[in-house]
Amino acid sequence: MPATLSGIGPFDHLVARGAVAEATSAAAWLHAQLDVEAALAAAQAAAGEIPADAGEAIVAACRTLDLDLAALGAATERNGVPVIGLVEQLRGAVGDAARFVHHGSTSQDIMDTAAMVVAVRAGALTVDVLDQALGLVDALSTSDGATPMIGRTLGQFALPTTFTNVTGRWRRGLVEAAGALRTLAAELPVQLGGPVGDESSYGPHGAEIAAGMAERLGLAVPDGPWSTVRTPIARLAGAWGVVGTVVGDVATQLVALMASDVGELAERADDAGGSSSMAHKRNPVAAISARAAALQVPGHVATLLHAAGGHDFERASGAWHAEWPALNSLMRAGGAAADWLVTSLRRVEVDTDRMATNVRVAEQERNG
Repeated sequence: MPATLSGIGPFDHLVARGAVAEATSAAAWLHAQLDVEAALAAAQAAAGEIPADAGEAIVAACRTLDLDLAALGAATERNGVPVIGLVEQLRGAVGDAARFVHHGSTSQDIMDTAAMVVAVRAGALTVDVLDQALGLVDALSTSDGATPMIGRTLGQFALPTTFTNVTGRWRRGLVEAAGALRTLAAELPVQLGGPVGDESSYGPHGAEIAAGMAERLGLAVPDGPWSTVRTPIARLAGAWGVVGTVVGDVATQLVALMASDVGELAERADDAGGSSSMAHKRNPVAAISARAAALQVPGHVATLLHAAGGHDFERASGAWHAEWPALNSLMRAGGAAADWLVTSLRRVEVDTDRMATNVRVAEQERNG
């Protein structure tokens, strides 16, 4: 296998595509955890919980730390969470300030807050992509929207409509999907509970530290720790579920309208959509891939909701851990689906003659 393919998953072209793939990478998660540790130290220093010079040293180290990834991987396997190994390396990089690293905190504070940071970043990138899709849909509506076409219900000819009616539905869905992610970004909170989720390890400064972290990370200030009350996770599942629903709907309609015996739309791109056995074919590969990625979303939503509702005692044994890969896969699949949809919409060609022909055929069928 060529060296350039090392580390690439066999199906990354479907579900690890676009900017969200990088924003949800292993490196992105590690950077988010370091960002949280830096925000924690800065907020604690501002509140007088740790010395100011210790806070400055920790923040500086979080920005420059060259992690030993092999050691971190081994520590994660031993401990079941990456934060412990990361904190060990961070403490080794700050000298006398080591005892103030991760002060009063627990792994869940860092992992949950890092998850919110990653989600905000991935969500913002996906909103940009959905806005691109919206612009392309508007362009199609402007150029060919008034074109009459036959409506179809339950897979059968119905009554005439217009392409504007079809693209209008797509537009409304894309606006709602982008809006769901924008609303979500404003709601995702810092997690700060300490070892048993009651903020007692922060003394009288818990609320002040949480607010300081939220300001530095661009997150919301929670009413209190949400260690086992996983409503932020449920909101993530819901918003990204909307993205998958909308992109899947548009992609499904694109694929259907590009079928050979419908032929009202087509994807046109050089050297794309070929067949290994039928040289004449030009498959709508981008729309198909958008649909394939969107179809991954409901499974990840279900896993995430199931895990979020299964937290025992003050920290869950397994349900919490199950959230991480499900959330990451959900965002990657949703982001890839949106990215593929933009690619498809850029390639779309409208066949107005075929639309007119299908209207005539439907009228003849209706009139007997």
